[in-house]
Amino acid sequence: MTQDVQRPPTAPPPRYAGTRVPRVEDGRLLTGHGTFVDDISRPGMLHACFVRSPFARARINGIDAAAALALPGVHAVFTAADLNADVKESWHAVAGKDVADTPRPPLADGEAKFVGDPVALIVAESRYVAEDALELVDVDYEPLPAVSDFTAAQTSDVLVHQTYADNVAGGMGGAPPDEEIFGSAACVVKEEIYQQIYAPVPIETRGLVVEWVAATGELTLWASTQTPHELRAFCARLLGIAAQRVRVIMRDTGGGFGQKVVPMREDMCIMLAARKVPAALKWIEDRRENLMSAGQARHVNGTARMAFDADGHIAAADIDFIQDIGAYPTPYPVLTTAAIGMFFPGPYRVPKASFNYKTVFSNTSGLAAYRGPWQYETLAREILLDIGARKMGLDPVDLRRRNLLRRDEMPYFNPNGMPYDHVAPAETFEQAVKILDHEGFRKEQREALARGRYLGLGFSAYIEPTGAATGHLATEGATMTMEPTGRINVYVNGGSSGNSLETTVIQLTADALGADIDDVATIQGDTAITPYGAGTQGSRSGPMTAGAVEEAGAILRQKLVTLAAHQLKVTESEVELAHSTASVRGDSSKKLSFAELAYAAYYSPQQLPPGTSLEATARYVAKAPILWSNATHACTCEVDIETGKVTLLRYIVSEDVGPMINPAIVEGQIAGGTVQGIGGALMEDMVYDGDGNPLATTFVDYLLPTATEVPPIEFGHVEIPGPGPGGYKGAGEGGAIGSTPAVINAINDALAPLGVAITRLPATPASIAALVAEGNQ
Repeated sequence: MTQDVQRPPTAPPPRYAGTRVPRVEDGRLLTGHGTFVDDISRPGMLHACFVRSPFARARINGIDAAAALALPGVHAVFTAADLNADVKESWHAVAGKDVADTPRPPLADGEAKFVGDPVALIVAESRYVAEDALELVDVDYEPLPAVSDFTAAQTSDVLVHQTYADNVAGGMGGAPPDEEIFGSAACVVKEEIYQQIYAPVPIETRGLVVEWVAATGELTLWASTQTPHELRAFCARLLGIAAQRVRVIMRDTGGGFGQKVVPMREDMCIMLAARKVPAALKWIEDRRENLMSAGQARHVNGTARMAFDADGHIAAADIDFIQDIGAYPTPYPVLTTAAIGMFFPGPYRVPKASFNYKTVFSNTSGLAAYRGPWQYETLAREILLDIGARKMGLDPVDLRRRNLLRRDEMPYFNPNGMPYDHVAPAETFEQAVKILDHEGFRKEQREALARGRYLGLGFSAYIEPTGAATGHLATEGATMTMEPTGRINVYVNGGSSGNSLETTVIQLTADALGADIDDVATIQGDTAITPYGAGTQGSRSGPMTAGAVEEAGAILRQKLVTLAAHQLKVTESEVELAHSTASVRGDSSKKLSFAELAYAAYYSPQQLPPGTSLEATARYVAKAPILWSNATHACTCEVDIETGKVTLLRYIVSEDVGPMINPAIVEGQIAGGTVQGIGGALMEDMVYDGDGNPLATTFVDYLLPTATEVPPIEFGHVEIPGPGPGGYKGAGEGGAIGSTPAVINAINDALAPLGVAITRLPATPASIAALVAEGNQ
């Protein structure tokens, strides 16, 4: 007698993953039916507004709020004495509770440390009244000398924080430079490269509504956040209340780009004040506040070196840099500063590498996360490679070809110990070169130069870590339920802020269960009903939610198969799931729809075998320490050497993020990041004067790229699966990493006949014209 061997049901072949399924959220968003924080209204809701320091550094001798409190409609004016002492714990999961952190008081206490530093919090019946009350708060400031230039902060007499000598927050050094190699190399290239401050500037600024119900001891937050569960945990720690008493609701978020990963000081203030007022408290940041106080990004100055042998092979690379972290940085980018040094060898064959860096305080807005916060490593390296190629009489394409890593060299450890695998940087590079028609462009460039036109071509290649399996980032949960109608809900943490987790999770769930996509919906961003997850950060959302969906989907799929086999009176191995139907393999007449199965499960449970509840919860824990994505950006431009104007002609991105869950969404992520990097190359600049006054706090002065400046972006895809579920790798940050150096290299290629090169960003018309004039002297 033979026994039928039961085998676990395999997932149906994918129908939706890998296809350009239209985004499910677009109908809501494009018709103006999204729900953002400013759309939230609660009974009797009050409004908050911050009194901010007009000085980069000043002693606060006193605050007189009597006149403001006398204004009709004003409920309270809180100072540091009212809020700061209520803080219980204020550590962030990205750093952990045991990692030393820099100071971060909710309100300025005793001394304001940058222009825009929140000094007091006004609560009123409307934002209009709160704004009027700002003028009535009398703060006795005693202006003090400030240090706004971070490159001079280490030798300044001014200390931003008295406990940090020389204004140095921290630093790290790798292996020391191999000066023997640099001293004997056939060619050595050395450049000082400065990157300015530019910032995420999401369409939706920061915002928070917090409602405290004293009777039940419950706190509800409606937030513009990338990390709902971390915001919940942080709030519970901050206030010293049980986490199950805190609920975070995140509906739609109009962009985050890293700025909304961790709660900032203003968020802390609103959380603390909410328990001191009689109704819900709303704070919506205006654009001036966002540009002045929501945090700076980039702002690095360093010296980079590369040594080459006689054949143009890289022999050694070294980078020594400092990064401005402002007065009150958030921990995320400070921790990732080390990555600039660790990743500096990039996707190249580099035998020896060294780095050294320091993070320094200044009397400016604190450093905050921004899409690929270690991007300076790619900027410095790629500028250096192009300058080196010209110095050796090589085309930058030829130099890269000699040094880029190939697929057959994987796994490969860069000299700083970074374990590259499942990538082929040479392949994305060659695809970009082919799409461009490199030789055709060089011919066009030579002909244009003969007519007095300056065309340029710039490349940028990078490799980046995504879905890093460290700490709380290494896990993600998912819950799936089939309703009595046969429709399916998938619950995930969310944090979607333009990266379309709504759509990709539905695609993956439909494939995992063999459901029609119209039968699947997702619920995200509500900590009361979704499993814990680390949210949108570090290009983790795609691979991590894919893992969670796969784990939960396998459980629910098994339950469906067990139920179907029982109802159809066949073995489980004979059951197939497809098109929201369970059928018998080889006999299409025997089938039950998901709706029929669900009806039986919910309305006739006594007649079914145990364990047929149509619910599943699973937690995915990443196995691979890092998933590596890589890309090559190629840009062509024309530079008007009289005016300094740069016109971008073509822009190409060839990338490898593994198989794409939805190519349209991947391309949207790449395009969005690319545009931000173009802005950082050409125009965005958060300028401070010598006294620490911000000079770009409106869009009149802080310039953003528009469709006028950005050409159509052309895409090429190389798909090398990663080691995680589905082979998916992250895609969120790469566009912003590769674009800035590609644009700068294109400009420098155009200017090469004049013997000048941009190494100080941004490449504004004025700076280009000045450089050309200087070169002509």
